[in-house]
Amino acid sequence: MIAPAPPSDSDDCTTVEVARRLGLAVRSVQLMVDRGELEAWKTPGGHRRIRRESVDRWVAERQAGVSRPAPLGPPLAHHPATPAVAAGPAPRRAPRVLLIEDSRHFQTLVSLLLKSRFPQAELHLADDGIAGLALAGKLEPEVLLVDILLPGIDGATLIMGLRSHPAFARSRLIVVTSLEGAALEPYAFALQGLPVVSKPRLAADLPPLLAQALADFPRGAAQAA
Repeated sequence: MIAPAPPSDSDDCTTVEVARRLGLAVRSVQLMVDRGELEAWKTPGGHRRIRRESVDRWVAERQAGVSRPAPLGPPLAHHPATPAVAAGPAPRRAPRVLLIEDSRHFQTLVSLLLKSRFPQAELHLADDGIAGLALAGKLEPEVLLVDILLPGIDGATLIMGLRSHPAFARSRLIVVTSLEGAALEPYAFALQGLPVVSKPRLAADLPPLLAQALADFPRGAAQAA
């Protein structure tokens, strides 16, 4: 929520300053203010000023509550292979879908959609880019559903990192966003060649993309957990 203007702005920051400090897009910082994660007020000209102490508090809470992202390399690559004890098929596991999305509403919507249409899939959730990056490195999911506007790490930066890393070469990336038209243009460099699902049409457009993505990985469901 945006509070009334304080008597002095000496302890306040602009959205650009906060974005640079946190490594986020300006729009992501604006959304954090709208969600009440950062305390802010507006100048007579309509510009946001964010209280520096709320930024410090957000950073401190994030450092205390979220571990550093795990390395993006395959988790099993650092361990010696375990000798097989008996011949036979590899243990089966469910294909993994990781949703990196900070909206509880859309987390619930995707969860219900998967339970109804893809009960064989295993859904994992991350509320922000930092947690999502760590979880992606741990799980190496078959499908990654990524929002663009995320706290922690900007979604476009996260998507570029995932696309460029060989550990996720076989993962399917699907972008979900409330942005449309010209609002998507600043992120075109990251979204090129990726399916983009508009959130208002998520229930209609996401299932066929998930069906195709999961069908592309019949071997993924047969790997050892």
